[in-house]
Parts: sequence; C-alpha cells; structure tokens
Amino acid sequence: MKKRQSFQEIVGSSVPTLVDFTAAWCGPCKMMAPVLKEVSGRIGDKGRIIKIDIDKNRAIAEKLRIMSVPTFILYKDGKAIWQKSGMQSAQQLEDVILNAAKTS
Repeated sequence: MKKRQSFQEIVGSSVPTLVDFTAAWCGPCKMMAPVLKEVSGRIGDKGRIIKIDIDKNRAIAEKLRIMSVPTFILYKDGKAIWQKSGMQSAQQLEDVILNAAKTS
C-alpha cells in the first residue's frame, strides 16, 4: 500500500508534476480525462499528472485561488511554473511538461 503524500511532497519533486484541479460535476473536466491519459502515456517518466477534486480538497483549492475547473498548474521543485484554466490540447500539455523536464 502506498503512503499518502501531502500536496507539498507531491509538488516538491524535481519531476514536473501537472496538477489537474477538477470536479465531478464539471463537463469539460470529464472531457479532459482521455486527453490527460494520452499525455501521461506519451511523457512516460519525464513527468506525472495528478488530479485533485476541488470539492474534496477545498483547503488546497482556496489556498491556490482555484476559481474555475479544469485548472492546470505545473509544478517543479515545489514552484508553480505554468498555469492555465479551461480545456487544453494534449500537445500543449505534453510540450509544457517536456520543456519543464529539460530544465534543471
């Protein structure tokens, strides 16, 4: 069984981590699910993608001022380095993650 990590532990990694702030009731969020799965398959171990449900994790959503879903924030070494709200293309997300993986 995997130990639950805190949000800071997850985003503090040197591996670029794309956080998908989502909600069960959000239509566009559901439409992004296969896109994120595709991106995850294409980037392999160069990055990772996690989902955070804003309704189940209100404290994080409020702290980061997530006002709409889906909102994507890319973290590396604990710092937010990119953020966009709304639907994104697989290519854009892949490019952002891979570019972050190249920088050290």
